[in-house]
Amino acid sequence: MRLLPAIAFVFWVVSACQPALAVQPDEIMADPALEARARGLSKELRCMVCQNQSIDDSDAPLARDLRLLVRERLKGGDSDQQVMEFLVARYGDFVLLKPPFNWHTALLWLGPPAALVGGALVLVMIARRRTRRGSADAGKPEGGNLTAAEEAKLAGLINSREP
Repeated sequence: MRLLPAIAFVFWVVSACQPALAVQPDEIMADPALEARARGLSKELRCMVCQNQSIDDSDAPLARDLRLLVRERLKGGDSDQQVMEFLVARYGDFVLLKPPFNWHTALLWLGPPAALVGGALVLVMIARRRTRRGSADAGKPEGGNLTAAEEAKLAGLINSREP
């Protein structure tokens, strides 16, 4: 029974932390079909200020301007493709949350996998060095870093201290 208030509290926190949409009531179009298209486009466009948020989720003034621009273009009769082409022509591929693969975006797409492969290679090289070092020391007795003369001297010191 003590668990019930904790579960209720967690449920309340999770439900209260749902993301709020940044679209203001004065931005919403009267035509539900056009509004749905505008929201769909807004979810595919990057906020130039926030950079990892869509303009649909961003409260930045520039995101609001882009949302209004999308709605104006749709009211003017542009297709979704025409709106996207207009924005890409104006702002570049960076405005897209999922930019296409081309020469300008190759580093964006190939950089993370290259970093992962590079990191894996470094880990393999480190592991190989450790195994080589371990196999080189395998034939030596414990404490095998001493020369024969040093071991004899150490044995003499140990024997001289014994009662």
